[in-house]
Amino acid sequence: MIQMLVTDVETNKINEISVTSLVGIDFKDKWIHLTNPTDREIELIMRATGAPEDMLKAALDDEERARIESDDGFTMTLFDIPVIEEESTHFSYNTMPLGHILGNGVLITVCLKENSIIHTFMNGRVKNCDISNKARFLFQLFYSSHVKYLQYLRQIDKSSRRIQTELHRSTKNKELIQLLDLQNSLVYFSTSLRANNGILDKVAKYSKDISPEDEELLEDAIIENRQAIDMCKIYREILAGITETNGTVISNNLNIIMRVLTSLTVLISVPTLVASFWGMNTGVPFAGKQWGFWIVIVFSAVVTAISGYFLKKANDISNKK
Repeated sequence: MIQMLVTDVETNKINEISVTSLVGIDFKDKWIHLTNPTDREIELIMRATGAPEDMLKAALDDEERARIESDDGFTMTLFDIPVIEEESTHFSYNTMPLGHILGNGVLITVCLKENSIIHTFMNGRVKNCDISNKARFLFQLFYSSHVKYLQYLRQIDKSSRRIQTELHRSTKNKELIQLLDLQNSLVYFSTSLRANNGILDKVAKYSKDISPEDEELLEDAIIENRQAIDMCKIYREILAGITETNGTVISNNLNIIMRVLTSLTVLISVPTLVASFWGMNTGVPFAGKQWGFWIVIVFSAVVTAISGYFLKKANDISNKK
């Protein structure tokens, strides 16, 4: 999908304009956004703007690494943005590349699917957004992306607390799977944030002669990135601790259950053994006596009780240790 956007001078908001053909259009002060473009759409953008094909397709690969590269007068800044995905029972978090291409007065962004970062700009929720100021627009993309990282990290923290509370009540596979998804999300976030940190450092190093406002915006983006990296590290450690503790609790509960079952097996085997002896087809004590049955029952009960007493005493000693 191809979208053409411009900044409304009066309202300072970004509006989408309808374009039937890209031929002969002046792309100055305009923003071209591509969402999962087809080969035909990429071909149209290449002919109209002269942007290299490999730059336009770079963001369409989930595994593409964050980087900055220049070719034929165009500069591409590729970095990862956070996305939220709705599962059948919960939400999961991931990252995907966003390509920012600038050259010959043309501003192009490319991503694999719709996301909240781009929607934030299109809906006018970014203050002082001016497409004509190319440097500021890139810095605002950086800043908005890492603010969204922090927002999603807080949601992950809340979800982990909720899952932890549910695990205290009962251990279910659903909660364990959600916990695993959150851990995977933090791995994706951590990897992407560190890659973005390198991009931000390069941009800060080579950004010269920018206004104080733009410089402050870039510094804010760097601060948000580092804060997100620290939060991600903390939450990963917390989730790892929850997982380890939960595994220990499950193992301990299993040991308790196995101990109880073993004790019951031992206690049941005592009357079974006595009944086996008195059930032999040979001469046994009290054979043919009506009261012999009750003597055997009482004897089995006494032996079982004694065995149960010693088992309980052994368990108490083991628990004290």
